[in-house]
Amino acid sequence: MGSCFSAESRSPLPGSPLSPHQALDYWKKGYSRKKSGSFDYRKGETLHRIPGRLFLNGSSGVASLYTQQGKKGTNQDAMIVWENFCSRTDTVLCGVFDGHGPFGHMVAKKVRDHLPLKLSAHWEVNISSEDGFRKISLNTAGSVNSEEIAFISADNDSRTSVNLDETEKLPEIEIFKTLKESFLKAFKAMDRELRLHTNINCFCSGTTAVTLVKQGPYLVIGNVGDSRAVLATRDKDNSLTAVQLTVDLKPNLPAEEERIRRCKGRVFALHNEPTVARVWLPNNDAPGLAMARAFGDFCLKDFGLISVPEVYYRRLSEEDEFIVLATDGIWDVLSNNEVVDIVASAPARSSAARALVHSAVRAWRYKYPTSKVDDCAVVCLFLDSNSSNLTYASNAKEKPASMDHINNESEKDDSVGVLTSLDRSGSVRTSKVIPGGNEDSSKSKQQERNLESGIDWSSLDGISRVDTLLNLPRFVPGKEDEKARK
Repeated sequence: MGSCFSAESRSPLPGSPLSPHQALDYWKKGYSRKKSGSFDYRKGETLHRIPGRLFLNGSSGVASLYTQQGKKGTNQDAMIVWENFCSRTDTVLCGVFDGHGPFGHMVAKKVRDHLPLKLSAHWEVNISSEDGFRKISLNTAGSVNSEEIAFISADNDSRTSVNLDETEKLPEIEIFKTLKESFLKAFKAMDRELRLHTNINCFCSGTTAVTLVKQGPYLVIGNVGDSRAVLATRDKDNSLTAVQLTVDLKPNLPAEEERIRRCKGRVFALHNEPTVARVWLPNNDAPGLAMARAFGDFCLKDFGLISVPEVYYRRLSEEDEFIVLATDGIWDVLSNNEVVDIVASAPARSSAARALVHSAVRAWRYKYPTSKVDDCAVVCLFLDSNSSNLTYASNAKEKPASMDHINNESEKDDSVGVLTSLDRSGSVRTSKVIPGGNEDSSKSKQQERNLESGIDWSSLDGISRVDTLLNLPRFVPGKEDEKARK
C-alpha cells in the first residue's frame, strides 16, 4: 500500500536537525536487532488445510476474494475468509491486510494467519467466563505506555456505527461487548507477538487490518489503518447504496493527530504530496507512515502510533446485500458507490472480487498513468446466500459458486523478494466519507441512463461493462490484460 516514505528519496526539511542519512541510521539500528526469516511451513500447512478457510484467489458459497500484485514490488496484501469460524455454523470471519515497509508482506501474512486464532481463543474465554467480558482485565504488569493507555480507553469507550437502545437490545449489547473485548485482546496479543518475533523484523514494517466477524445478523468489525469496509444495502426506494462501515485511520484525523503529537511524534505532509499526512519520529525524518494505527512499526509505537482497533457494531437487515473489504489500492481510485456498482454488476458472485480488482487496475492506469499501480486485495461477503442474481446490468443468472479457492496456486516464499529500503511511495488520493452515511446509487436511474445512452449491456463482457460504468475508455485487451482475463 506504500505507506512508508524512504528517507533516502528526499532532502531534509528546512530546520530539520538530522539528515536523511542519520534517519536511515536510526532505522538500521532497529533493523539490526532481528534477522528476517521464513515462515514455519509445518504449522502453516496445517492451518491452510482447515476446511472453510480461504486465503487465495477464489470463492465459496458466501464469499469471493482476489488479490493482485501492483507495480511496486512484492505483493504486500493478504486476505482471509473463514467460514464456520469458532466451529459455529452461523459465523464467518473475513479480513484484509495491507503490509508496508521492507518486510510488510511477511507481517501481513503473519497477522492474517494468527490474528483469527487469537480472536477465536479470546472469544471462547469470554463466553465461558461467568462474568463474560468483565472478568478479563486489559491491564498488564509493568509500565504502561501510550498504547496501553489507548487499549484501556478503547475498552471503556469505542465508537460504533449504530446507536443501541440498551433497554430494548440487551442481547445485542452483550454480543457486541463480548466480541469487542475479544477484538481488543486479540489485537493487543498480536502486536506483542510481532514485537517478540525473531524471524520478522517489524521495527519499520507493519500492516493494516480490517477484520469482521458476522454471527447470524450481528456484525462486529475491528479496524486499524486505512483499509476499509463498505456495506451495500437497499434504501426505501429499493436503490442499492453504499454505507461506509469503518473510518480510514489517517494521521490528519484530529483525534489521531492530537494523540501522536502528545506522544512527541510529528505529523506533516511533504511538499510534493500536500494531501498525505504522515507520522515522523521526533528528531528524524523517518519513517513517514501514512496511517495513525498499524500492527508492527515499533519505531513509532512510543510516539503515538498504536495498534488498538476501532470496533464497530451493526445489526444486519434484510435490505443489506453484501460487504466489501478492500485495501487502499481499491479506495485510492474508486469511490464507495463505484465499488458497490462494480460488485453488483459482476456476472457471478464467484468473480465479483476479481472484477473489482481488475477495474481498480484499469482506473489506476487511466487516472494516474504516471503512478505505479498499488497492490489490491478484496473480499466480498454476500449476506443472502440464496440470491441467484447479483447484476442489474445483465440478465445472466449466476452459476453456483464452487470451492475453488486453491486455484492451483501457491503463495510465494516469504523469504524472497524482500525490499531493501523504505521505498514504498505513499498514497496520495483519499476521499472523506462519514461512516453510516449513504451515497446515492440508484438502480432505476442507472437503468434509465443506460437506455438513454443506447448501451447494449448484453453485448459487453464483464470488464467492458465496468469500464462503461466508470466512464473509462472501452476495454481493448492487450497482451497483459488478455492474460489476466483468461
